[in-house]
Amino acid sequence: MLSYKNIYLLGTSHIAQESIDKVKEVIETKKPDIVAVELDKKRVYALFNKRRPSIKDIKVLGIKGFFISLIGSYIEKKLGKLVGVAPGSEMKAAINLARKNKIAIALIDQDIGITLKKLSKSITWREKLRFLKEIIKGIITRKPQIEPFDIRKVPPKETIEKMIKMVKKSYPNVYKVLIEERNEVMAKNLYSLMTNNQNKTIFAIVGAGHEEGIIKVLRGNSR
Repeated sequence: MLSYKNIYLLGTSHIAQESIDKVKEVIETKKPDIVAVELDKKRVYALFNKRRPSIKDIKVLGIKGFFISLIGSYIEKKLGKLVGVAPGSEMKAAINLARKNKIAIALIDQDIGITLKKLSKSITWREKLRFLKEIIKGIITRKPQIEPFDIRKVPPKETIEKMIKMVKKSYPNVYKVLIEERNEVMAKNLYSLMTNNQNKTIFAIVGAGHEEGIIKVLRGNSR
């Protein structure tokens, strides 16, 4: 967990029991005034109502955006089944605890519709083909490009950094939309929370791949 001024920033894995336990521990010990989560209104609704991508979403996301959403949802669900933790359980735990303790909740992520639309427009055929080749290569060789880690826990920082570098190099447009631009959006929202609530403690929960990037943007904004 990183801290900056009146913000505690926790990087999590969306399918790790370790993340759920850490969220509970921080809320109970730090007793924050505001709990900020890497979600938007649509994802909160989907999280609490078990909503999956449907055909109706094509009108909003477009065909490519819809299929990207479908694939992401499928992968998270499969991994979640392996470890016995539903995707996003740490975010759900944070919101439930905040409600129980009457703590203000802030949604700091970009609208999922905007993110998926941007991704469907920016991803190139080269990136799509590379993704397909890597899937086939992984099935044939079964040799991971990164060191294996326990998916029940948050990956080590070295592993996270290596994964982010791989995405940035092989899928620059995916990296820009899913990581870089969302880091900026979340950092901007956290900075606004921080400056408008200087005497309050903020506990922010984000995916581990966003933690370092958000802190970097926050420090840059404060100069």
